[in-house]
Amino acid sequence: MRTGWKDKSILPGFGVTMGFTLLYLSLIVLIPLSALILKTATMPWDRFWEIITDPQVVASYKLTFSASLIGALINAVFGFIVAWVLVRYRFPGKRILDALVDMPFALPTAVAGIALTSLYSTKGWIGSFLEPYGIKIAFTPLGIIIALTFIGLPFVVRTLQPVIEELGADTEEAAATLGAGRLRTFRKVIWPELLPALLTGFALAFARAIGEYGSVVFIAGNIPMVTEITPLLIMTKLEQYDYTGATAIAVVMLVVSFLLLLLINFVQWYANRKVLSS
Repeated sequence: MRTGWKDKSILPGFGVTMGFTLLYLSLIVLIPLSALILKTATMPWDRFWEIITDPQVVASYKLTFSASLIGALINAVFGFIVAWVLVRYRFPGKRILDALVDMPFALPTAVAGIALTSLYSTKGWIGSFLEPYGIKIAFTPLGIIIALTFIGLPFVVRTLQPVIEELGADTEEAAATLGAGRLRTFRKVIWPELLPALLTGFALAFARAIGEYGSVVFIAGNIPMVTEITPLLIMTKLEQYDYTGATAIAVVMLVVSFLLLLLINFVQWYANRKVLSS
């Protein structure tokens, strides 16, 4: 039952809980981000523009966002397949495979970076096999994409799994009973239900990849204008005590990331609206 502009809750004290929520979000999110923007606002505009348009910085922007986007798209495709297999099929070792999905969550990013580098370098198991064919992964943008795909996979799988479980196989059986083929069933019944969750997982993987540092810095090789990511530039400027330069680059990353996530959320909202109206 609705009373006024708030719903009754099993936990009483709307004012107290809302105040705590706002305080917590302010301390953890709003105040640090505001400090970042205010710090950048102290520098002259021409200096700010000079920093963020430096060719080395612009190259890092392009690499970071393009690699993050490609990694998130790969995870959207293969993460969907993994989630579908884990929910719809029974097979030996299923629990082990399900647990392996969470490994990027539990594994320290530096350890992941070292493991990927040793695996894909020219002396690694996979890198040594691909080298004779002229394929180099470590210390190239391709290696960065692989690292970002590795750390983003759980976000897509864990977002899709509950939705696939709720969908149930009976929905597909009902569509087949009504004469729908597999492709039509997927396009008309399954896809609209999974699309909002898939977009959420994609957005989470993309956001995670943009700010990733530990697993990328080892396999990237950090070659200026080639494999240098933006988080590394920020860390470099902090180590040089160039706090204004670091915050200027960070603000650009913050604004662009916010706009991209806002766009993804709008698409997700639109997809949800279409599902509810259908």
